[in-house]
Amino acid sequence: MMQLLVVFAGLPGVGKSTLAGQVGVALGAPVLPVDPIERALARHGLTGPGAGLAGHGSGLVGYDALAGLAEVQLGLGTSVVVDAVNPVAAARGLWLDLAARAGVPLRLIEVYCGDEAELRRRVEARHAADPLAPTWEQVRRRGAEYEPLIGPRLVVDTTIAIDPLPAILRYLA
Repeated sequence: MMQLLVVFAGLPGVGKSTLAGQVGVALGAPVLPVDPIERALARHGLTGPGAGLAGHGSGLVGYDALAGLAEVQLGLGTSVVVDAVNPVAAARGLWLDLAARAGVPLRLIEVYCGDEAELRRRVEARHAADPLAPTWEQVRRRGAEYEPLIGPRLVVDTTIAIDPLPAILRYLA
């Protein structure tokens, strides 16, 4: 398979990390999640009002750091799988620019959970297991601020009882 930049987008709890991990294994590509970067920035006080994407988190700082790591991997000739919410056009623009600089195709995969009750159950279970994970109310606020994706992408609803991995791999081929 050709070298790719695969970028997952979608709210917390929809299943991005699970799918990104499966795609990374299938491609033999590193999976780069933004969450550890944002947590490290938060530990050093590099978060706060106005710092975040749509008003929370570390904003584009974490995404810039993630893009830098992805650029190193692309420079080594590997495909890269990015696992991040990518809630606003500015964040997604980083990946378009990186793909152009690296001369690799960008494949965007938007993941959502079409059943709000199921999404709430997932988010609350995740928060109970990891208090640093967003609460249901935080995810609802992020959803209200989430800018629609425009352009080519594969959209995956993780509530459909069909394994999405084969369709994702066909999209990437």
